[in-house]
Amino acid sequence: MSDVRTVVDWLADGARSATKAEDVLVELSQRMIDSGIPIWRAAVFVNTLHPEVVGRAFIWQTDTGVKISEARYDMLETDEYLNSPVVAIYNTRRPVRRHLADTNCPDDFPVLADLRAAGATDYAAFPLPFTDGSIHVASWTARQNGGFTPKQFADLESIVAPLTRVAEIRALRRTATNLLNTYVGRQAGERILAGKIRRGHVEAIRASIWLSDMRGFTSLSERLPTQDLVDLLNRYFDCQVPVIFDYGGEVLKFMGDGLLAIFPLAGDSGDADAVCRRALSCAREVRSRINALDSPVGIENEDAIRFGLALHVGEVMYGNIGGGDRLDFTCIGPAVNLAARLESVAGKLGRTIVASAEFVSHVPHEFTPLGEFSVAGFTASQMVFGLAD
Repeated sequence: MSDVRTVVDWLADGARSATKAEDVLVELSQRMIDSGIPIWRAAVFVNTLHPEVVGRAFIWQTDTGVKISEARYDMLETDEYLNSPVVAIYNTRRPVRRHLADTNCPDDFPVLADLRAAGATDYAAFPLPFTDGSIHVASWTARQNGGFTPKQFADLESIVAPLTRVAEIRALRRTATNLLNTYVGRQAGERILAGKIRRGHVEAIRASIWLSDMRGFTSLSERLPTQDLVDLLNRYFDCQVPVIFDYGGEVLKFMGDGLLAIFPLAGDSGDADAVCRRALSCAREVRSRINALDSPVGIENEDAIRFGLALHVGEVMYGNIGGGDRLDFTCIGPAVNLAARLESVAGKLGRTIVASAEFVSHVPHEFTPLGEFSVAGFTASQMVFGLAD
């Protein structure tokens, strides 16, 4: 049996042998048991910055290992959350301890009855105060007769401070990842975190390019109240963004009601065919979802929400572009410009989905030619194709 000091030293060194956040809890729990602290269950609750998730819970038990769950914002209104020890600690910034084996122990938190029914004898939860003033929570539960001894409880207390620092460091990196994924996209976020942050740091890649916008958006923006317009845009983009992710695409930019995305190619022609097929399947699913959207209140049925999409394949410059220390991680190039021009052609033709000759070469028999069109910025006329269906 080792001394708890080895656990404290491991945490103070950054818990570097644990790569992932969940690995920290697994290894910490085993080290605590080895040092003589008889924990049966350990839990860490860490808040985060994310548009859909308020925080994550890591729960470890000797018989089940570690499980991770994400708390959505609507969870904040549930009785389970409001009547939990976690909220009590948020409000008081003080530890909570309940001797569950004591018949006089109050069941002031519903979770305690569940823990007692599972054989728990002691419950201790502590605030983890981050340097920004926010409070997060860690708790430990024992099953041994009589619960934690005074020494074991003191050992728990000695672990809290170094665990807080480790939790904060891991949470900061996850928050940075969340924010980058939210505002620049997953692949771009990974590149930025990997150090590709200098202006002009770009690379040429081949990709299937997706450029879409909402038909009649200018008219809608004049007729709808501001909040209704924002809600409509969010519902409209909800029909596209998750589907693009599911099919392997990367959303790069929202431009009012417009959306720019790419589906990167590995390089060989077989991969290009597969990627273009995925992009086309994605387009069909998005079209179906947008067709099913309800029109905003006050908008006539003939003004049902419609969208236009252009698909193209080409080389783009992908990376940091901007001025001074204000940069954007995006893609530019003639291929992107052509996709934008083709989307305008789709609007003039009343077509929902159009594609370039280059894109159609990878998905034969799916499109029919619509004719050649002159497009701004390009000397030669461009053949435009529409879906055969």
